[in-house]
Amino acid sequence: MPQSLGITELVETVRNETPLDAAEILVKLPPDEIQFILSRLPAEQAAAVASHLAESAAPEDAATKAVLSGIEETIGELMTPAPAILPAANTVAEALAFLVKSMDISEISYIFATDEQRLVGIVGMRDLLLAKPSETLAGIMLRNPFSFRADTPVSEAVDEVLYRHYPMYPVVDEQQHVVGVVHGWKLYERIASELSGQAGTQYGVAKEEQINTSVFAAFRMRHPWLQVNLITAFAAAFVVGMFEDTITQVVALAAFLPVLAGQSGNTGCQALAITLRGITLGQMRNYPVSRLLRKEILLGALNGALVGVIAGIAMFGYAVATGSLQPVLLGLVIFIAMIGACVGSGIFGVMVPLVLKRFGADPATASSIFLTTFTDIIGMGLMLFLATLVIL
Repeated sequence: MPQSLGITELVETVRNETPLDAAEILVKLPPDEIQFILSRLPAEQAAAVASHLAESAAPEDAATKAVLSGIEETIGELMTPAPAILPAANTVAEALAFLVKSMDISEISYIFATDEQRLVGIVGMRDLLLAKPSETLAGIMLRNPFSFRADTPVSEAVDEVLYRHYPMYPVVDEQQHVVGVVHGWKLYERIASELSGQAGTQYGVAKEEQINTSVFAAFRMRHPWLQVNLITAFAAAFVVGMFEDTITQVVALAAFLPVLAGQSGNTGCQALAITLRGITLGQMRNYPVSRLLRKEILLGALNGALVGVIAGIAMFGYAVATGSLQPVLLGLVIFIAMIGACVGSGIFGVMVPLVLKRFGADPATASSIFLTTFTDIIGMGLMLFLATLVIL
């Protein structure tokens, strides 16, 4: 394969090859180019090429294997060689001459200016072109630029780039020597991947699972969480069983159990979605948890009151039609229980992902399973307890 081929030509070349031949071409490329090219292929073809690449990559080639598996944990696994590093004492004319001789100038967004090999600034292309040829890079560079360390976790880097929108970021070592760069699109791709994966992970679907994942692999990733869900469902069933006598005497309550569970569950999922979004986008770092809790408690009370009025009227009508005891009190019980359930589910929607994160777990992983259990217990338990206390 000619080395002069640009990245666009490589995409077309790989697109027209068999998966095995394409893998042989890509295995010689840097990890970031492999990732870029695979992202430009049809999903099925990319998966086939990636499977051959995983077999062809050398055992010590951790970066390539990390890219293929999508499990890059540090910036060092995402970085590539810096395309343009020049002494800050160089003139603009010398920098332009360097660019003219560069093999792939399209990869250069910044020139990293150094002093005794230490990063001291960056120079944008616009500033370089508008400067006088005799001026030094030190005179036009942006000093003290933001940079990553090779061991910076990708999760922390993602939080940083939300507020810094640059095409690429320098990666430095302990002595501030430039050891590589990481492209901004890679980190934004990780953000998009995290957000798109949250919907599945809330219900026990692993982020690694795709539409072309094999049945056995999907079963292995999904089934353990279904067992967890079964165990937690027993807890909710146990609470309902504690009030069996109440349900037997006031059968109308049984008809409204799923209504209460559904409303409280939806309220909790809304709070959960907002909390997960805040965690993923790094907003929770500067936003007090107590303030978010107060917001969700107030929303739960307002939503619960409005929904509870309608549910209470419906319970009153149903109780009258079926000849149940104390229809007015039953309507009041539903009203109060709906408010309490919505408030409690809002609290759990905030706390479940934060507690999971506190103990080092993925805050999105199966959070909906735990949330559903808590909301069912508090919602149905509160309604049956009030009915037992007030009516019986």
